[in-house]
Amino acid sequence: MNRRGPFEAGDQVQLTDPKGRMHQIVLQPGGTFHTHRGLLAHDDLIGAPEGSVVIAAGGTAYVALRPLLADFTLAMKRGAAIIYPKDAAHILAYADIFPGARVLEAGAGSGALSAWMLRAIGPEGRLVSFERRPDFAEIARANVTKYFGAPPASWTLVGGDLSAKAAVDLLKNGPSLRATHPALLRAAEAAPEPAAPEPAAPPQAPADAATGPLFDRVILDMLSPWDCVADVATALIPGGLLCCYVATTTQLSRVTEEIRLHGGFFEPAAWETLMRGWHLDGLAVRPEHRMIGHTAFLVTARRLAEGVSAPPRRRRPSKGAHGEDSAASVAAGEDPAPGRGDEGPAGPSGIADSWEESH
Repeated sequence: MNRRGPFEAGDQVQLTDPKGRMHQIVLQPGGTFHTHRGLLAHDDLIGAPEGSVVIAAGGTAYVALRPLLADFTLAMKRGAAIIYPKDAAHILAYADIFPGARVLEAGAGSGALSAWMLRAIGPEGRLVSFERRPDFAEIARANVTKYFGAPPASWTLVGGDLSAKAAVDLLKNGPSLRATHPALLRAAEAAPEPAAPEPAAPPQAPADAATGPLFDRVILDMLSPWDCVADVATALIPGGLLCCYVATTTQLSRVTEEIRLHGGFFEPAAWETLMRGWHLDGLAVRPEHRMIGHTAFLVTARRLAEGVSAPPRRRRPSKGAHGEDSAASVAAGEDPAPGRGDEGPAGPSGIADSWEESH
């Protein structure tokens, strides 16, 4: 995908009218863009610098810019609900998705988070995405391919339920695993777009990771991530990070308790992000009436070394947090569930900063 310089044929362009309405088009020689405001020729944009203003036949002016990934995400075709840019940004930051990272994702949905992570890990990283629904997998493949202009060589899309063993085998063996796992869907093979240059072979796992867990990060965006905690733990390297994206408080509670019960993770942290825009017009500066409120909760936890257990937490849980037996224990002055208090770290970083905690 061309990201700078004058517009060229094949570039994605976002047209914004005076009312802020946005339209995304792909430039083609001789192509036209039609609205009730009139026709606009693609040739008027090809060769023009980014940030140009073009006038449609009906007199409406459009500002032409290449879409940001946030813009592309909100405009992409959807099967499953997308992960909004505000949550994708938090996943990239607090799950620490770094260049060269090896990331396991389930499920791919419409491909929104896949695109964010592929850009973050770069060509030296690897992303293995599982999607159980073939129709969603196809939409995810098409969206990611459209954004990057060609299927990224660092991405493998797998059709079917999450399997940490299959994902680790894929990193160990590379594309040759396709022969033994027919459910694997390499995006490059399924792409209906015009032929692109043959992508370079995905980078192989480093020699020191030839056996055992290989993934640096695991991202779970699924209905019941607690069912997969034990499985994905086998794929995470010591110090690796698990991030779960869940929509409801019941899911939040259940996955957090499952992570704690597993015993192989450090204390999980959970939070949500609310995003409110502001109206800016001279001295009329105020919050917007509408905002992007709750979309989901994020839960993160770090993988401990094999055979290591985290030291028990010393904060006492709230009365009744773990049922009637726990309430009775608290009343008797006992700690009913060492290491399982209901109050997690103060923020996503897992560092408690309250006055009570520091005193």
